Amino acid sequence: MKCIKFLSLLFLISQLSCRSTKNDSDIKGIDLHVTSSTPHLFAEGLVSTPFYERDMAISPAGDEVVFTRGDYKQNYRFLISIKKRKGEWGKPEVLNISGVFQDIEPFFGTDGNRLYFASNRPIYGDSSRSDFNIWYSDRADAGWAEPVPLDSIINTSGDEFYPSLSSKGNLFFTATRPNGIGKEDIFMSELVDGKYLSPEPLPEEINTSFYEFNAFISPNEDYILFCSYGRADDLGRGDLYISQKDASGKWMEARNLGAKVNSPFLDFCPFVDWEERNLYFTSERVTAVTPKIGNFEELQQLYNSTENGFGNIYQISFDELGIELNRMQE
Repeated sequence: MKCIKFLSLLFLISQLSCRSTKNDSDIKGIDLHVTSSTPHLFAEGLVSTPFYERDMAISPAGDEVVFTRGDYKQNYRFLISIKKRKGEWGKPEVLNISGVFQDIEPFFGTDGNRLYFASNRPIYGDSSRSDFNIWYSDRADAGWAEPVPLDSIINTSGDEFYPSLSSKGNLFFTATRPNGIGKEDIFMSELVDGKYLSPEPLPEEINTSFYEFNAFISPNEDYILFCSYGRADDLGRGDLYISQKDASGKWMEARNLGAKVNSPFLDFCPFVDWEERNLYFTSERVTAVTPKIGNFEELQQLYNSTENGFGNIYQISFDELGIELNRMQE
C-alpha cells in the first residue's frame, strides 16, 4: 500500500495533475530570454505550481531545466527535468536517478554533462546514513548514470547542501562545522590536481554568527549570491545577499539585494543564467488577497493558487540589480 501511495504521489508531482486552478491554456511555457524589472513567476503552471518548487539550474546549452519539486509537507522531494528538443520544450519528468530519496539543489558542471545535487540517500555503503551529502551523476545514453558521492573530505556525517562550482572546479557549499563562523556557513573547497582540499569557511565579509546558506558562485569567482537569516537588515525570514571581490581579490562586505528582490517571506536558492542575464530564486511569498473571515470559496482559492505560501521560482533581470557582469564574461 505504501508503495502504491508513493508511486501515485510521484506521478502527481511529475505531471502537475493535482490541485492547480489553471487550465492548460493558462499554463505558461519556459522562456529563458524574457527579462523583467520586477520578480515574476517562472513558467507558472509548468515549473511554478501549487506544489513546493525550489532551487533551479539551467544547462550551459540552455536546453534543459532541472529543479526540485516537493509535496506540501516536503516529505518527498524529487529532481524534475524539462528538456528542449527541436526548439520545443517538453513536459516535466522525474530524473531517472531521482524519485526514491530526498534529492534537491541541482547544479550543472561546466560542460553540462555532469549534474551535482544534494541527497539524503545512503552513502559509502552505510545503509544507516540519512544525512544530506553532495553527489554527482554523469550524463549517459539513457538519462543519467548512477550517482557518485564526493569524497569524504567534503561529505561528513553532518549535512552538506547546495553545491555550486566555479569554472575552476572549486566547490562552494553549505554546512555546519566546528571551523565555521556561525550557525550555518558557506564553505569553499579548492580543486587541485583533480582532488578537493579541506573545505574552509568564507570570510566574515560573507559568513556571520547567523545563518548563511544556498550560495551561488559566479564562474570567475568574483561575485557570490547567497541567503542569510538573522541579520539586522533582513526583510523577512531570510534574504538574498551579494558580495563582490575588490581589485585585490578580497571579498567585500555583503549587501542585501533590497526590496526589489527580497520580501517579508523566505527568499533563497539563487541561480544566475549569465548568458541571458537573469536571476532565478525561490520565494515563499504570498501575493494573493487575504480571504475574508468565513469565506470558504476565497480560502479555497488561496490554498489552490500558485502563490499560496509554498515555494515558487521567480525570475528577474540581473541588470536590475545594478551589478556589472562584464568581468564574468571572460
